[in-house]
Amino acid sequence: MLRSIDPATIENSQTAFDSTPAPRFYLQRRRRIMEKIVFSAFRTAAVVNALALAIVVYFMAANGWKAISWTFLTQPPTNSMTQGGILPCIVGTLCLSLGAMILAFPIGIASAIYMSEYARPGRLLRIIRLGINNLAGVPSVVFGLFGLGFFVVYLRFGVSILSGALTLGAMTLPVIISATEESLRSVPDTYREASLALGANKLQTICRVVLPSAMPGILTSAILGLSRTAGETAPIMFTAAVFYVPQLPSSIFDEIMALPYHIYVLATAGTEIEATRHLQYGTALVLVALVLGLNLSAILYRSRVRKRLR
Repeated sequence: MLRSIDPATIENSQTAFDSTPAPRFYLQRRRRIMEKIVFSAFRTAAVVNALALAIVVYFMAANGWKAISWTFLTQPPTNSMTQGGILPCIVGTLCLSLGAMILAFPIGIASAIYMSEYARPGRLLRIIRLGINNLAGVPSVVFGLFGLGFFVVYLRFGVSILSGALTLGAMTLPVIISATEESLRSVPDTYREASLALGANKLQTICRVVLPSAMPGILTSAILGLSRTAGETAPIMFTAAVFYVPQLPSSIFDEIMALPYHIYVLATAGTEIEATRHLQYGTALVLVALVLGLNLSAILYRSRVRKRLR
């Protein structure tokens, strides 16, 4: 049986509701305020980072532009490295960076594919991911000592391009694996299901559907790895770089000079540190330009891949 409702009760309830503050309005207002605060903090952090980068680049350019010349870029160091150029250092840095990526990139992608597409979720997979995350935070000097003990001494590769590239590749591998795995996991499962429904097997689905869709993120991991390898000093000073080698390398077992280690030598162990101050800043400026050029090339290629996917 339906119970009749007193009109006075309805009127009193309406009056009580009107007299209380609207909680939804205040909640939305609070959210808007918090959103403005958070986005303001993000903008401030971005401005601070950009300003710090601009200051560093301006400082190096202001102190090192006098050293930049055609001779500086195309000749080896002379007169106890107080004159001449840095061509062997540029070539050595390119060899180490590209060699490390050639070694680490395929292994990192294959490892990420296994962890994302084939490995069963469980304790073992969690342990593997924990180990990869811990390796990504290990200081570079530890990788340098590992490369010295394993590649240089145990495998008898000596101080060479191969030892340095293998050490830098091992150091970059955790970053590539983590970023690539996240890119693979971001691909919607509907892509995989549609490919399998059309008759493709799992390997064909991964190679023709999943990997192309995740390629922009995979290239981002390559950019991060390349940026790190080009500027490292500690790993190569134990495994690849030497104080002075005037000639260019002819094989992967040759010793080389590298821009980061050359800056360290000029600033701390040179014969005339103050006299080579402009060479130090000039070498640092070339290193920044080299890293920027490598990253820019990878970014442009990533943009082309994204346009193809669209």
